[in-house]
Amino acid sequence: MQGKDGTGSEKDNGLDRHWHLARTPVEMDVAEIEYALMRAFEAFGRWQTECLATVLDLTASGPENAMLHIIRMNDRPKTIKDIARLSNREDIPNMQYSLRKLIGAGLVERTGSGRSGVTYTVTEAGRDVTDRYADIRASLLVKAVQSVPNLAQRLEEATETLDLMTGIYEQVARTAATHRRLPR
Repeated sequence: MQGKDGTGSEKDNGLDRHWHLARTPVEMDVAEIEYALMRAFEAFGRWQTECLATVLDLTASGPENAMLHIIRMNDRPKTIKDIARLSNREDIPNMQYSLRKLIGAGLVERTGSGRSGVTYTVTEAGRDVTDRYADIRASLLVKAVQSVPNLAQRLEEATETLDLMTGIYEQVARTAATHRRLPR
């Protein structure tokens, strides 16, 4: 964002945008989007937790709630690799813990074995919970989104930008991994 002085480096709407991650206008813009992503991620997690709590007496994190909906997606069984790929996660032990929690709550079932391939599907209870979640989501979140003029268009653009940034982050993470310092 450009400040009133056109540089974007000093102040923006009276707010000082300088900090250790932001020394140039581009660094400031990147730092601002990263800070916004962190805040949005946490708000999204709280929303998922609270929305799920309205339909089920289960303390589940945002990622566990997302996992439930990913398993239900397209009403097809998913392997743990599918779930990891669709959620852009690689923390398989944490994912296995969450799957055990969802299975224990009766929302997901595991079929198959290590040799034939393990898949996960939602149970009838899981289907009911995800349907009721969708109803609450529509009546609260979607209704709020629809009340903001032009937000649907902005969400489409934001999705494209986030997808682009995801690819950039993935690439620079691989590059950074190749340049790690050796332990001392």
